[in-house]
Amino acid sequence: MGDFNQAVVLDAIRRSQDGISRTELVQTSGLSTQTVSNIVRRLLKQGIVSEGEKTVTGIGKPRTPLVVVPNSRFAIGVHLDPSVITVVALDLTGSVAFRSREQTGLGVDAATMVARIAEIIEQWVASVRIPPERLLGIGIAVPGPIDEAMGTIVSPPLLQGWDAIRVREALRDAVGLPVLMEKDVIAAAHGEQWSRDNDDENFAFIYLGTGIGAGLVVDGQVLRGASNNVGGIGHFATGSTTPLCSCGRSGCVGAATQPANLVAWAIERGVLPPLINGADSGEVIEAFVELGRLADKGDPGARDIVDTSARQLAVAVENVASLIDVDTVILGGPMWHPVSRRYLGILGPELAARYEVRAIHGIDVTSSVLGEDIAAIGAGCAILDHMLAPKQTGLLLQD
Repeated sequence: MGDFNQAVVLDAIRRSQDGISRTELVQTSGLSTQTVSNIVRRLLKQGIVSEGEKTVTGIGKPRTPLVVVPNSRFAIGVHLDPSVITVVALDLTGSVAFRSREQTGLGVDAATMVARIAEIIEQWVASVRIPPERLLGIGIAVPGPIDEAMGTIVSPPLLQGWDAIRVREALRDAVGLPVLMEKDVIAAAHGEQWSRDNDDENFAFIYLGTGIGAGLVVDGQVLRGASNNVGGIGHFATGSTTPLCSCGRSGCVGAATQPANLVAWAIERGVLPPLINGADSGEVIEAFVELGRLADKGDPGARDIVDTSARQLAVAVENVASLIDVDTVILGGPMWHPVSRRYLGILGPELAARYEVRAIHGIDVTSSVLGEDIAAIGAGCAILDHMLAPKQTGLLLQD
């Protein structure tokens, strides 16, 4: 499926709303009639595309539209977050056919977590009786930075002991499928781009999870950087005091937006009651959700905490948007929804007032439509992209 010409044809078929004929494929792809015919014959035989009803549109042969068969192949997407495991299965249109999301405690060892991911995948495959040849592979989104060549996470602060684990290799061995490992923010950008389906789009995706990051899309291409680690904005300066960051400094946007820090601040000010189990990730998430709910209801203390965080985030977002000259900023991730209403109410006006090129074009600040599962969906989309999109992205699937 790595053949470039086949990817060109598949991509054209996928993008056509009402199907596309062989003649139209020749016209849009620039490939020869014989090449298109051979590729289409192969795709039909494999069951990846099918022919619709013939229609007469004028003089000549009837038009026979070709369409992608959604459930002919599936891609698995996994998001490994310090507090949550998310697993999704996507069909060839990128629609979610299966979803599993469960919280994990901090400190869970790598072997246990990989085994659980494998178990979730195997249970779904068994339940729907999908033959192995219909599974394209697994994309796994992980906190960065990553060593792409080794398939490892580099010194993850909230995943102690994981830096010595070859995550990609471990998951491949556990499930027996090719595995692509992505930094979570890059995966999220893939998912957002796939859902928007605009080749010329420029946007920044601000990812809020246990940590923060930025996925960048320029002219329809997801930026990756020299080591596939684009988007490390956690230490961008906010220009104001924040809780101490893991780097030892105050003023980092990662510390200003980290849910655990906002919850701790709310407890210190009496907005939330003390946590029973301290650093338990599930309890922190519940408290963070409650903080967002109180802020939306108008609680003065909760609003002050959330709004202060939003204003600090706005400084970093403005820098990102100005650096790559985007007209859209999209926010999402597992920890976005609880604070989305207050954040959007502040981020939009703040960027509109200070954005460097505002006299030339505006900037739209909005929420992702993919919800809290976006990193897992994006990881699955990266697998689909490898198969369906004629792009030389340099992604390597490990057999």
